[in-house]
Amino acid sequence: MKTFDLTKQYKMFEKDIIRSVSKVLSSGSYILGENVKIFEESVGKYLGTRYTVSCNSGTDALVMSLRALNIGNNDQVITTPFTYFATSEAISLVGAKPIFADINPHTFNINPKKLEKLISKKTRAILSVNLFGQACELDNISRIAKKYNLSHIEDCAQSFGSTYKTKQTGSYGDIGCFSFFPTKNLGCFGDGGLITVKNKKIYESLLKLRTHGGIKRNQHDMIGYNSRLDEIQAAILNIKLKHINKFIDKRIDVAESYYRLIKNDKIRLPFRDINGKHTFNQFTIRVENRKKLEKHLKKHMIPYGIYYPKPIYKYKAYANFKCDDLPMVEKVSNQCLSLPIYPELELKDIETISSVLNNYE
Repeated sequence: MKTFDLTKQYKMFEKDIIRSVSKVLSSGSYILGENVKIFEESVGKYLGTRYTVSCNSGTDALVMSLRALNIGNNDQVITTPFTYFATSEAISLVGAKPIFADINPHTFNINPKKLEKLISKKTRAILSVNLFGQACELDNISRIAKKYNLSHIEDCAQSFGSTYKTKQTGSYGDIGCFSFFPTKNLGCFGDGGLITVKNKKIYESLLKLRTHGGIKRNQHDMIGYNSRLDEIQAAILNIKLKHINKFIDKRIDVAESYYRLIKNDKIRLPFRDINGKHTFNQFTIRVENRKKLEKHLKKHMIPYGIYYPKPIYKYKAYANFKCDDLPMVEKVSNQCLSLPIYPELELKDIETISSVLNNYE
């Protein structure tokens, strides 16, 4: 048993993937070709967004989005410290300062009620994260951003296919940033990313940023990046995108089995906001004594993950960083533990995991 098994999904589409990749290799067109064009159009229709710009990672999607919004030195961006390091790293890379807000302990997402007191004259944007596959209160965050004339960027690295009320994540904010890292709901066979955009000028700026600052060869209007989704990854994503709803439904089925089988008052199962669809990129539980539970799981050879063992501001890279007391972040980061979840996880394995958890005292 594994926390995540990528080989099973590959075997399902092996012939199609080999055929598509071979076609790319024989074409001689490996960068910004037909597969990328098809993917950007198809994924835009799926997400319900006006413009899409593919790139080489979710991290680059964040960095370029901040750059396209002209966010840089002396600016501030409000975000959550309970997420992957790349979220605040991107803010720092463009020269801005992350301002950390506390989270909702149930959803693990940024708490909109904590935002307004953090807004200053230097604040330029709110960067929310739809963590573990569950959307933030996106309408409230966008409302606050609009009230104070701020940009709203959605980090959707873990929420492809998740919805909030009537819309897909990535379509609420001014910009949405996605990752296609292999373990994501929609994953390629390496790194890949996507930016969803509403504004045409920002879209045009992003097209330049991903290709050394210009759209045409030997045209450099700004300092940019080499951040393009290659044709091979696009070809793979085109195949998998056709089946994404089935993948997500299977993830939800696995989660439903956990909800049905785990019966232990010491284990707090993931909260599901009735306003959205949770796609369970992770199935993250809470427990008072995590070290004790880890020992119990190891004894029974049950794999697990602890994605964010400490808040971002406690890493060495932010050693000189000071922020307000964030009690919910501190509490949750010491209690969270993620169980195996992926579309192909078998019921017998879910039953084994659940039984072990039910025997935890």
